[in-house]
Amino acid sequence: MKNMAFILLILSLSTTSGCSWLGWGDDETNEDDTAGYTERDFYEKIQSSLNASNWSVAISNLQLLESQFPFGKYAEQGQLELIYAQFKSGAHEEAIGSADRFIRLHPQHPNVDYAFYVKGLSEISQSSGFFDNFIPTDSTKRDIGPARDAFATLTELLSRFPKSQYAPDARKRLVNLRNNLARAEIHVANYYFARGAYLAAANRGRFVVENFQQSPAVPDGLAVMAQAYNILEIQELADNAVKVLVANYPEYPSLDANGAFDYDKRLLSAENSMLGKITFGLIDRVQPPAFDSRHIYNRVAREAGTTGDDSEKQGRSIWNRLTFGLMD
Repeated sequence: MKNMAFILLILSLSTTSGCSWLGWGDDETNEDDTAGYTERDFYEKIQSSLNASNWSVAISNLQLLESQFPFGKYAEQGQLELIYAQFKSGAHEEAIGSADRFIRLHPQHPNVDYAFYVKGLSEISQSSGFFDNFIPTDSTKRDIGPARDAFATLTELLSRFPKSQYAPDARKRLVNLRNNLARAEIHVANYYFARGAYLAAANRGRFVVENFQQSPAVPDGLAVMAQAYNILEIQELADNAVKVLVANYPEYPSLDANGAFDYDKRLLSAENSMLGKITFGLIDRVQPPAFDSRHIYNRVAREAGTTGDDSEKQGRSIWNRLTFGLMD
């Protein structure tokens, strides 16, 4: 009992003291620690923290530097480094706010393009999920608001600073963002098919075709238009969509050898539904139209083998194995 009481006492002390008696948190900085610091002292300490990837200490000192020397020699550089440290620490919302503030206060600064660039990277990071680095996920099925923001930020960067050193990477990221935004529209169209909102689905397909030309989602956009207009009995528009599909994407899965569109084919319902399995095929709900041809037209998805029939050829995913096939 005495040993147990002693252990509880130690745990209580460690909790209330923040484990400082063990030497943890010695790197934390407060105003007393930096009393009497010159601007140069602050900046050298900040550089040491940044080089050691000690982001929390760097952020704290950068904020102290700005509060104590708001018009000093290192003030503007410190604001830029604060954006960087916040981004690296994963504080993406704070990094975006700091970048917006710098752009507003210093629109003519020679390094304002950097603020735009890191802001765009932070918005891209906001659109990614925690598990993206561990298991295959489809970011286009999540909230695309941050992706739209990142697209707008990087577009403004290229518009204002086309010769910026960050422009080449921004262009590559814009291509990926553009493809993701187009694919998200197809997901919405598939949802509208499931809800019986065929005109809304057709509008989404047309939006992809008109605004995301040359993206891998365009053939699915044309297929969405063909299918939706056919259901709505607007056959002229359906035939026009099929003609464009045949002329540009003759290998599309819903087209037969003669170029005729199979309106009864449902690309995402190759397997039997759960209801059909439970009732041994006696009852099966007819699946609504749904289109996703990334395994053909999206090079990244095809090589990763995460969509379409290629996923079976590449084997089961880690997530599928961990959940014994219940999820993938």
